[in-house]
Amino acid sequence: MNSLPQHIKHRIKPFQLSTSFEDAKTFLTKKHFSHFPIVEETVFLGNIALEDAETIENFHSLGDYRMVFEPFFARESMNWLEVLEIFSKNETNIVPVLGENNSYKGFYIYNEVAGYFNDTPFLKEPGNIFVIEKNIHDYSISQIAQIVETNNAKLIGVILSKIEDDKVQITVKSTASNINEIIQTFRRYGYEIISEHTEDNYLSELKSRSAYLDKYLNI
Repeated sequence: MNSLPQHIKHRIKPFQLSTSFEDAKTFLTKKHFSHFPIVEETVFLGNIALEDAETIENFHSLGDYRMVFEPFFARESMNWLEVLEIFSKNETNIVPVLGENNSYKGFYIYNEVAGYFNDTPFLKEPGNIFVIEKNIHDYSISQIAQIVETNNAKLIGVILSKIEDDKVQITVKSTASNINEIIQTFRRYGYEIISEHTEDNYLSELKSRSAYLDKYLNI
């Protein structure tokens, strides 16, 4: 796949301090951008958000409201995962790219950077995907890998897909194997299985018992 810097957009010029809020709002709305960079000559100063451009009701220039500029950016040397993190943390669909001395080079678009994830083995390789949950202080990536591999499978990838309170949900992908054996091993190590699987004998047994109990109670 092409290197990430080849995806830098150059043709659309950044805003200047003299750009009016009205012009910024019109541009952001038309292009469906959540933010856009502002420069002074070639030096990056920050980003203006569409939300701020819509909120400020007068037509003063962007330079009059530097306090609303958002400072996020990426470096040319960053890999796609680092850049994707910037997109996520700032809830934006574009990220400006800077060179030496904070010189503005252009910007990345979210959909193009996210495309790098689509080409990873985690998504492209065939296998089993399941979601497990455990206390945030008790889970172990090495233990997860061990559980998968002791059941004659190979670990393709692990993503911490959700952290809430003291719990963490982990999305695990492994090569094709007996998924039921892997799931039962995770349970023995104290992991809760969040995803549902037709191969899960434990759930099948619970459903059978529940159906039997319902039938008994309705007699």
